[in-house]
Amino acid sequence: METATEETSVGTIVDVAIGAGNFGTLVAAVTAADLVETLSGAGPFTVFAPTDEAFAALPAGVLDALLLPENKATLAKILTYHVVSGQVMAADVTDGDVATVEGQTIKLSTMDGVSVNGAKVVAADVAASNGVIHAIDAVILPPDVDVAKLLKK
Repeated sequence: METATEETSVGTIVDVAIGAGNFGTLVAAVTAADLVETLSGAGPFTVFAPTDEAFAALPAGVLDALLLPENKATLAKILTYHVVSGQVMAADVTDGDVATVEGQTIKLSTMDGVSVNGAKVVAADVAASNGVIHAIDAVILPPDVDVAKLLKK
């Protein structure tokens, strides 16, 4: 039986991501984009969190470019594209488009497990005090972000 004290002992989305061990790159990116305070806020939030392996799969140089101060706005846009307002557990996901905190929509699918814009949820329902994390196997990009342009600077 879950008690209120157990629930409050779980940290925020950022705390849980730090403690999980496979979101180091995400935590670094959230920090670089000045989103720690936001994702530590009241929420609730549902975060489709790319794993370290997902960030490593980005084209060479993209992650380094995104972490540069001059690309902070683009990084924040990409990260908030992974966040949905409210707490959505995997069992509650339905097929269709959902608005993100960034403002555009992502496409959720329940065929062969839960996926978001084609990225598979590899660990679902990781509870936090201000929402839930679903680990995904790819970084999803808003349609209006061209990461190749970051490499031409």
